[in-house]
Parts: sequence; structure tokens; C-alpha cells
Amino acid sequence: MQIEIHADVLCPWSYIAKRRLEAASALAGTPVTTVWRSFELSPEGGPMPGDSAADMIRQWRGDAAEARINEIMSLGAAEGIRLDLENARPVNSFNAHRLVHLGAAVGKADAVMERLLRAYHSEAQNIANLGVLDRLGREAGLEPSAVAELLVGKDFADAVRADRRLAVERGISGVPVMVLAGAAPTSAVKQVEELAGLLRQAAGSQPGG
Repeated sequence: MQIEIHADVLCPWSYIAKRRLEAASALAGTPVTTVWRSFELSPEGGPMPGDSAADMIRQWRGDAAEARINEIMSLGAAEGIRLDLENARPVNSFNAHRLVHLGAAVGKADAVMERLLRAYHSEAQNIANLGVLDRLGREAGLEPSAVAELLVGKDFADAVRADRRLAVERGISGVPVMVLAGAAPTSAVKQVEELAGLLRQAAGSQPGG
């Protein structure tokens, strides 16, 4: 079964949703092929890291910030993810999304997205740095020559922009959001049991289901 997920590497909820969907797929006994749709949370961002994700939450939420930071890290830990909000520093994710599209072209989008998410959220790596992206692409199993060619050119730039337009057409303004079997877009941050139920329902509605 195919599922589309609008997500950004910078989004900790996207990482949490990925883990929960993986668990839901196993629980439902429904294999899932994920189509990752690019969604830049900070398209105006630059390649150089600035304030940490935690500090940005503090700027946005004031007195409620620490509770929010602890909530996000705790939910990540429950899914086996280390979300290092104090050291993860948002940058422009456009080239990271291009790398995911390169992965999709060779059937490795999920591996590329996984490596990027871990690099940014758990290892505090700069996923806008071309040298970092070159290494991460190779570590995700992409051909070194293909990664190098991507990073010096503009391949898949139009695909990233097309995903953004698709999100607008679908009324999506935040991520992660999933589109399952042609249904209306919905939050991908649901409990595993609920996600499993949606997968079973979608599988049953497909021809031969």
C-alpha cells in the first residue's frame, strides 16, 4: 500500500510519525510504501546553523516552552528516538529534500529520509552543508557519483517545488501530514493503534482487499 507523507527533515514530529507508522504497518500486517513529499518549514533559512531548535521553541512559547521541549523529547524517546533539541539547529532543508527525491528515484527514499532525520535530530549535523549531505547520501546507500552530481546541479529542484505546490492544493500548512489511499489529508502524528486501524481500513477498501 502506498502512503504519502508531507514532512520536513527539521520536524521532530515527522521523525516520531515515521516510527509510529512503521510500528503501525507491522501491527496491521500491511506493508507500506512511503512517498515522501517535501515540505520546507523554513524555506527562507540559510545554510549556516543559528539558534537551536529548543531556543526557537523558547522564543515562540515563552513560559510554556520547557514543558513543550520535554514533551517532544519524551515522545521521541518512547519511539526509540533521541531528539536532541538543544543541539539540533534549523537550516535550509531544500537540498536535503532533493537528496530524498534522488533516493526515491532508486527505491531508497526511506533509507535517505531515515539517515537525514537521525543526522539532524540525534547527531546535530548540518543537513544544509553539501559535504555533510554527500556523506549522508552515501551512508544511506546511494551511489557516490549520483550524490555528487546532484549536489553540484539542480536535479529534483522542480520536484521539491512541485511537492510544495501540492501541499498548498491540499490545504496543508504544517507537517507531518499523510494521505492514505486517496483519503483526505490527516495528521500523521497519531497513536500506533489508530494508525494501524487506518491502514487496515485502507487496505480493505482497495481492489482485492
